Amino acid sequence: VSEILRLNEDPNVQGLALDLPESLYSSKVLNAVKPEKDVDGLSSVNLGHLVRGDVCDCLVPPTVCAVMELLENLGGKTVLLVGASGAVGAALQSMLQREGAAVVSCPWKAPQLQNELRHADVVVFGSMKPDDVPVSWIKPGTTIISCSHDLLSEKRNYSQQNNSAAENTVGSLAIAMRMQNMVKTMERWIQSRQYRKWNLHCLKLQPLSPVPSDIEISRAQSPKAVDVLAKEIGLLTDEIEIYGQTKAKVRLSLLERLKDQPDGKYVLVAGITPTPLGEGKSTVTVGLVQALTAHLKINSFACLRQPSQGPTFGVKGGAAGGGYAQVIPMEEFNLHLTGDIHAITAANNLLAAAIDARILHESTQSDKSLYNRLVPVVNGVRGFSPIQLARLRKLGINKTDPETLTEEEISKFARLDIDPSTITWQRVVDTNDRFLRKITVGQANTEKGFVRQAQFDIAVASEIMAILALTTSPQDMKERLGKIVVANDKKGEPVTAEDLGVTGALAVLMKDAIKPTLMQTLEGTPVFVHAGPFANIAHGNSSVLADKIALKLVGEKGFVVTEAGFGADIGMEKFFNIKCRASGLFPSVVVLVATVRALKMHGGGPNVTAGAPLKKEYTEENLQLVADGCCNLQKQIQITQLFGVPVVVALNVFKTDSPAEVDLVCKIAKQSGAFDAVPCNHWSAGGRGAVQLAQAVEKAANQKNSFKYHYSLELPIVEKIRIIAQKVYGAQDIELSPVAQSQVDRYTQQGFGNLPICMAKTHLSLSHQPERKGVPTGFILPISDVRASIGAGFIYPLVGTMSTMPGLPTRPCFYDIDLDPVTEQVKGLF
Repeated sequence: VSEILRLNEDPNVQGLALDLPESLYSSKVLNAVKPEKDVDGLSSVNLGHLVRGDVCDCLVPPTVCAVMELLENLGGKTVLLVGASGAVGAALQSMLQREGAAVVSCPWKAPQLQNELRHADVVVFGSMKPDDVPVSWIKPGTTIISCSHDLLSEKRNYSQQNNSAAENTVGSLAIAMRMQNMVKTMERWIQSRQYRKWNLHCLKLQPLSPVPSDIEISRAQSPKAVDVLAKEIGLLTDEIEIYGQTKAKVRLSLLERLKDQPDGKYVLVAGITPTPLGEGKSTVTVGLVQALTAHLKINSFACLRQPSQGPTFGVKGGAAGGGYAQVIPMEEFNLHLTGDIHAITAANNLLAAAIDARILHESTQSDKSLYNRLVPVVNGVRGFSPIQLARLRKLGINKTDPETLTEEEISKFARLDIDPSTITWQRVVDTNDRFLRKITVGQANTEKGFVRQAQFDIAVASEIMAILALTTSPQDMKERLGKIVVANDKKGEPVTAEDLGVTGALAVLMKDAIKPTLMQTLEGTPVFVHAGPFANIAHGNSSVLADKIALKLVGEKGFVVTEAGFGADIGMEKFFNIKCRASGLFPSVVVLVATVRALKMHGGGPNVTAGAPLKKEYTEENLQLVADGCCNLQKQIQITQLFGVPVVVALNVFKTDSPAEVDLVCKIAKQSGAFDAVPCNHWSAGGRGAVQLAQAVEKAANQKNSFKYHYSLELPIVEKIRIIAQKVYGAQDIELSPVAQSQVDRYTQQGFGNLPICMAKTHLSLSHQPERKGVPTGFILPISDVRASIGAGFIYPLVGTMSTMPGLPTRPCFYDIDLDPVTEQVKGLF
């Protein structure tokens, strides 16, 4: 059985045929074979299909095929099965009855055997005939077929004893039938690798008014089992790894299987500059795919980021969408998911530990001692590990025997000489913890006085998160991890994760995180959740791999809808200039999400504060505020047009919005160059409330698309920063601090000048000042620092006082979150 189970999982084995002694043909052995690899057709699943008449979904056992080949015109005849028990007996009985025969089954020791033999027209021996059953019991002219394993190579003729009774053995014919089954198995396997049409069964929604809380809505819906969803959208059983009932990792092998399948249409959801409450981009993304698939019957996939637990327990809450347009189960989506962020945290902090440990060991050991510990004798043999050999090659030392290195080569190999003042790699944790923004490490006596100032970042700001989001394969991820620059040495040269020897370990920690997680919307349409970089302190987009897999799965006429964080000036700009360069993909349409609430804020309305009631300006009609605030919407439309992609404005309607306000926004959006502007009610109505948006997106996707990047990578780093500041943010110019200028000079000298730019800037304003709403002008954008994420592949300027570790507010969300100890249900989550 263990060998069968091993072969089941071998992707190079497409079928299993068992040749075992009769005594080993137990149900345990037969059912150990995967039904799709069951060449002999003897597993319970195959037999179930056969008995039900689903011949297209099963293989008929070769012995049974052989018997049926030898028999013809069975209608009205009596067929006696003797000693034919188990799987073969059941299959025989089913096939014979289907041909109109009256089938009687009888064991060799049955008292009525003699009588049954005298009345049968056809006798099939399922096992060796005992000597105490004389041939004379069989009436003359009876057709006799033997299926006994012991007679497969024999042919007996009973005509000497009984004039008209001859036995036909099925051995050679059964072997031919098995070969035929092997061909069918291979044909099915080849067919299974082809793109499959979706057979999606959407879930029904019954929206209530008033709309209940998100978690109540999520719990009221019964999601499909994730393996059922996977099958409906054309995934194979060996392409998913199931986590519980409603989540599954999808293996990257699918990309190879569907490499010749044309991609679907690609849609990006971005937004205007938001209030601190968020304007519902995730909700629009989910509502749009629910409308496309559940209501317009167009294949579609949502690709979302995994939410950080920082905002989940802080201010903003989760990112599963909301109302009747959300991913379910929402508590699983928002809490841990499949552990990807934990894997990133572990990998990030392993690298951080490796840096400090290496500095400590180099500072307390001689070259010889350090070398002997780095390249120890194990079982009497001393050898370099593969990653150490790679370091030797990088240093120009073409030797493989540790005993042959000179003293100079030993010193060069063993010492990284990291300059502690240049360390840019920080530890991370997935919690908003303001007191970790500046820390001191190394204060224990065991660290021998090696003390330095450091900090923690939020986990989703880790470069490893950006690498996960931008990578295109496991090999690409491993190469990117190795390129991470953590510091400079004392000569000013970059020190990488590869130099520290930790690349392979990082890749091992990330081996499961690289696979996208499959979930579903409230209406049962598919969603990929993968990667979760913030858009203000990282590049703010879900993974390239999730998008690529989804584009293959939806088919040429389908749609993949992905989201860029915060406003178009932040997440969308990085989507185009960073993510599209990494993926080679570009969208057919941009959906720009706006709300009347946010536009009133940009028009001069009072401050919007998370947790505080909205002022009356936001709950009562005020057309002047809306009109004044549409300047921000117009600016974001202009930013989108810089990239040459059609834009559809989605106005996320709230119950306090008046019809006149809604009409005004849509009118101004169209006058400002939007292909269309559509009010959306998916929050209260589900996909049905976004059908008009889906139709507008479908039309816009067929428009001429003249996509172009915003700047050339060949430009100097400072010039690329200036282009983004002036063309996107509307700044008059930029101003680099001495620290920032020094870093730019260093990265240029180190050969990193041709990378795209990932600005770390507040999301609450087009400028660097959160309080400046609308469309600020005439400001100088201050660049306080510049970092390099070489593994991810971008330069990372920090604008103003931007922090990479959020803090908790006075009243965080965690006050409302609880666990029912009896039902184990989460309470108070949004």
